[in-house]
Amino acid sequence: QVQLVESGGGLVQAGGSLRLSCAALTSRIIFSISTMGWYRQAPGKQRELVADITSTGGINYADSVKGRFTISRDNAKNTVYLQMNSLKPEDTAVYYCRADRFDQAFGVPRTYWSQGTQVTVSS
Repeated sequence: QVQLVESGGGLVQAGGSLRLSCAALTSRIIFSISTMGWYRQAPGKQRELVADITSTGGINYADSVKGRFTISRDNAKNTVYLQMNSLKPEDTAVYYCRADRFDQAFGVPRTYWSQGTQVTVSS
């Protein structure tokens, strides 16, 4: 069992900032995650990638957040962060954390999702 625990959502005014955190919790003695990322879903829209980061530091951003959001991770803590600056009303959505791990014992990839946290940006 792997649980992703997310925090940092809330209500802010346009132009404000929020910092999201997501930690992968597990009882495994040996555990590592290859990629962690952030997705969001606004009402009436599909879930979309915001940003992700590999264990070696490779990063992808959605065009809509480039220059405003910064993703980072702490591999030792299996934690990923999303610093969101210059927030816009269109950033309003439920934000989800995703973690991917390759299960070497079974030779298959596995994906985990957080429960989501609401980010609301007022105009």
